Amino acid sequence: MATILSVEGVGKTYPSAGKPLAVLQQIDFEVETASTVAIVGPSGSGKTTLLGLCAGLDRASTGSIVLNGVLLDMLSEDERARVRNQYVGFVFQNFQLLPTLTALENVMVPLELRGAPNSRRVALELLDKVGLADRGHHYPLQLSGGEQQRVSIARAFSNAPRILFADEPTGNLDAETSENVEKLLFDLNHDAGTTLVLVTHDLELASKTQRIIRMKGGRVISDAAVDHTL
Repeated sequence: MATILSVEGVGKTYPSAGKPLAVLQQIDFEVETASTVAIVGPSGSGKTTLLGLCAGLDRASTGSIVLNGVLLDMLSEDERARVRNQYVGFVFQNFQLLPTLTALENVMVPLELRGAPNSRRVALELLDKVGLADRGHHYPLQLSGGEQQRVSIARAFSNAPRILFADEPTGNLDAETSENVEKLLFDLNHDAGTTLVLVTHDLELASKTQRIIRMKGGRVISDAAVDHTL
């Protein structure tokens, strides 16, 4: 199967009190197209930093990252933004919806920024897919946490991404709502053939993916397929 993400010898260092602080060290792995992968580990292990590098939100200090055939290493911020706009979707723990826009408008924003035709119709179809066809006129504060996360998922799929990065997508949700959001993520992943890479503290959620990468102290300590026959 084709590889959509390749991470080779990646490290990330930040200045801290005048000294370099290594947040990630020598990370190596590949992700196959249309697969599902969870990245787990304790707080401070570098999971979210790694996700940001893979998505082109930041640049690695060492090593190389290839996303959908594009080498991210030497790209400018504008060039990385174009790659993200073309291939990447994001779902965040805190939803990151614009509070002054309705649910429908939040989903329409990335479509309009790309100059996509029929952005309203496409946004309505996406809201319908996440079960919120009748809530498009509501503002984020008028929606529950689970509804806000479903809007953010609809927005994430607005550019038909090749790969979806989700950072603690159920971290702010109760158990029942989390289950609904998880099902939605996996269903959309399956239906659209989108690769799903998620960071989570929830080992039950991680176990629903095909593969778990475990991190500790900025390093990968294990990388194994999940046995779903048990």
